[in-house]
Amino acid sequence: MSEGARRSLPPFDPADPLGIDDLLAPDDLAVRTTVRQWAATRVLPHIADWYERGELPGIRELARELGSLGALGMSLTGYGCTGASAVQYGLACLELEAADSGIRSLVSVQGSLAMYAIHRFGSEEQKERWLPPMAAGEIIGCFGLTEPDHGSDPAAMRTYAKRDGSDWVLTGRKMWITNGSVAGVAVVWARTDEGIRGFVVPTDTPGFSAPEIRHKWSLRASVTSELVMDEVRLPADAVLPEVTGLRGPLSCLSHARYGIVWGSMGAARACFESALEYAGSREQFGRPIGGFQLTQAKLADMAVELHKGVLLAHHLGMRMDAGTLRPEQVSFGKLNNVREAIEICRTARTILGANGISLEYPVMRHATNLESVLTYEGTVEMHQLVLGKALTGIDAFR
Repeated sequence: MSEGARRSLPPFDPADPLGIDDLLAPDDLAVRTTVRQWAATRVLPHIADWYERGELPGIRELARELGSLGALGMSLTGYGCTGASAVQYGLACLELEAADSGIRSLVSVQGSLAMYAIHRFGSEEQKERWLPPMAAGEIIGCFGLTEPDHGSDPAAMRTYAKRDGSDWVLTGRKMWITNGSVAGVAVVWARTDEGIRGFVVPTDTPGFSAPEIRHKWSLRASVTSELVMDEVRLPADAVLPEVTGLRGPLSCLSHARYGIVWGSMGAARACFESALEYAGSREQFGRPIGGFQLTQAKLADMAVELHKGVLLAHHLGMRMDAGTLRPEQVSFGKLNNVREAIEICRTARTILGANGISLEYPVMRHATNLESVLTYEGTVEMHQLVLGKALTGIDAFR
């Protein structure tokens, strides 16, 4: 390299050591800045208190604000949706989860599960009725697939819908449902004589209830509920007409998992930044702890995994935008990035020492949240088996 070329090199940026921002278009950076500023103003000043109290006050107001940002159903087109790129949606997820996983979960369930299901598999009437107010945050949605006794094996679900004349009668229970008790509409999956079908259920329908789940030690600033359907009578047009079988809910989950690939790196980034700042200000043995070799080794390893994860997320986003992203690749990203994010959080906690468990810092909050993120939208074991089948050609699920 010539001396002139050396002089033209940009300075090393600790916040972007690989120069990933060079891969982003101006519109991408604008989306990231907008969501980051909103989270800094509306979430970060309050999130420790919300987490400690185990509630998300003002969730409907937050949903409307997110709607005004265009963050709800962000990558969908038409019906009031933004039509953003997959990369832009991913960047929004990263910034939201850098604030808190519960906020990103609110957006993911609304857009990537409930709205996505209606947008992809719904009738034109269902889309016109539900998607515009959901995109605006005026109606919150939830997605009912997991049951008390059936999580990783949704084919064994017990929730059942039977025909009664031209109506459907829906009975069953769903568990661990984000947004459940504040939702105005639920997309519920059930067995029928025709196979598994999806139903768009207004939550004020008689027989439907959504008791909130309390006493959580993870995702505390998030509304989590059970859904109870006690002979809920629905009209014929409540069913999603364009899909039958597990292909419906699994395609929705793949879309939501993609957001987690990005979002988990947001939680990791928040913990890394907290550890880096702390290492520069905390003094022991007469010098900042960031000057000790062991601390620098931890910071270096954290930075490597963080920015590798962001690169992976960006790669998957580019594939999604090109229409070439496979479900196995989403599993690859979800498995790697959440696992590495948890390790980054745990390492950050060691750098902060006892202060790492205090809510004055984000580290323990993110670490406990990520324990839920590790499980939902497919456990570690399920994603390992998805990849194992893709690698070997042998199905080891059963």
